[in-house]
Amino acid sequence: MTMTLRPGVVTADTEYGMALLDQNSGEYFTLNPTAALIVRTLLDGTSRQQAVTALTDRYDVPAEQVEEDITRILEELRAARLLAA
Repeated sequence: MTMTLRPGVVTADTEYGMALLDQNSGEYFTLNPTAALIVRTLLDGTSRQQAVTALTDRYDVPAEQVEEDITRILEELRAARLLAA
């Protein structure tokens, strides 16, 4: 699964993770470092499973927890209409 942001949505790395700016609405969203890593990994074109592996390699968390986190973050990004269809 390749994740793509909707046109007009830009990212910026921050000291605390990542910010997403919807240039059309002027709204911005902040992501903590873990969510930012998930988004960066998926935006780079890696698969969901590769994202799970990247996070479990970096953090001492079970793969099931990472799967739930990825699902939740993707749901929130969709709800905020930040992802391309």
